[in-house]
Amino acid sequence: FAFVLGIVSCTLFLAVNGLYSASDDVIELTPTNFNKEVLQSESLWLVEFYAPWCGHCQRLTPEWKKAATALKGVVKVGAVDADKHQSLGGQYGVRGFPTIKIFGANKNKAEDYQGGRTSEAIVDAALSALQSLVKDRISGRSGGYTSGKQRRESGGGDKKDVIELTDDSFDKNVINSDDVWMVEFYAPWCGHCKNLEPEWAAAATEVKEQTKGKVKLAAVDATVNQMLAGRYGIRGFPTIKIFQKGEDPVDYDGGRTRSDIIARALDLFSDNAPPPELLEIISEDVLKGTCDAHQLCIISVLPHILDTGASGRNSYLDVMLKMAEKYKKKMWGWLWTEAGAQSDLESSLGIGGFGYPAMAAVNARKMKFALLKGSFSEQGINEFLRELSVGRGSTAPVGGGAFPKINTVEAWDGKDGELPVEDDIDLSDVDLDDWDKDEL
Repeated sequence: FAFVLGIVSCTLFLAVNGLYSASDDVIELTPTNFNKEVLQSESLWLVEFYAPWCGHCQRLTPEWKKAATALKGVVKVGAVDADKHQSLGGQYGVRGFPTIKIFGANKNKAEDYQGGRTSEAIVDAALSALQSLVKDRISGRSGGYTSGKQRRESGGGDKKDVIELTDDSFDKNVINSDDVWMVEFYAPWCGHCKNLEPEWAAAATEVKEQTKGKVKLAAVDATVNQMLAGRYGIRGFPTIKIFQKGEDPVDYDGGRTRSDIIARALDLFSDNAPPPELLEIISEDVLKGTCDAHQLCIISVLPHILDTGASGRNSYLDVMLKMAEKYKKKMWGWLWTEAGAQSDLESSLGIGGFGYPAMAAVNARKMKFALLKGSFSEQGINEFLRELSVGRGSTAPVGGGAFPKINTVEAWDGKDGELPVEDDIDLSDVDLDDWDKDEL
């Protein structure tokens, strides 16, 4: 049920609410309850990741409800609004809607459901997965979610990226830092702390990589560093607190799995991250540096300055900046150039010569691009980027299979353009009357 990107075509519906209600047997899942309901459960779960505006999801809804009712008390059936809770969908690689995952004995390794979309097919798959789970338990191959074996398989145990803090080092590292810190206060003898340790360690490594060190995971032995424990009122273990510059610390009350911790860390990162820079393509270094460093680079070709003036150009740049802010969690690169300044680049992206302003989203690793077909407006660009963000939209290879030569140009000075100065022509020696007679 994980659809091939580019094939799924979901119809957009405005102002559509969630597809399920409390009266259904489908359990609504969110980042707040996912850990407790699914990952800490001994039950088998079928979970649909959907978007309310997706036509395929809307057509699946009645079948999913029927399956949930039929499986009630036997297999848990849930649903995640992955358009609303993008961090949760992202943790499970959801890039198309609907995606269905089966959470069996090892909740850290969900399986993709590949069956049909009818309630009968869904029930059959659930019972088959349940039968396998029971057989595994009989044979002793599954120790449940809390087994030490599964925790080792999940990649925990290496604490190299967890920063150990003490009474002496805490303020210098945390309080005076511009970075976001998630700090675990633990006791060595605490069983829950021991269970959390491999998840915390694995999350620390992933978070360090994805946020380039801007969100840090740390640990404090509260039995040794009692000054810190007293300052922050630590009365139970483990206690996790979030520290951000200029703000009072807040308690982390999310799930205790690696995926929960990573999701919260990435939300903190995106909330605190400034919008990406909007750069003019004035050299090859600007283009390649931006596109090579990001999953996608969004390139706009704006009309010539003589066609828009400074105010017109700035209005287009303002639209791009608003979209960069809106989609900053995606960590895309944002570029622009003036029509005609980089004509080879325009041609390689199928733009050149007309239809300005234009926009293309380029994947430099695959050398493929998608073109904005709608209006160059907040609404038009938002629809274009939302399609891209869930892996849809038609793409084409970049002309020539690589970026063309980029011209080195002067950066725009922010002013209105000026027509080129023409040479003065001295007409004092020309007899216009004779010229007119000759022409006649």
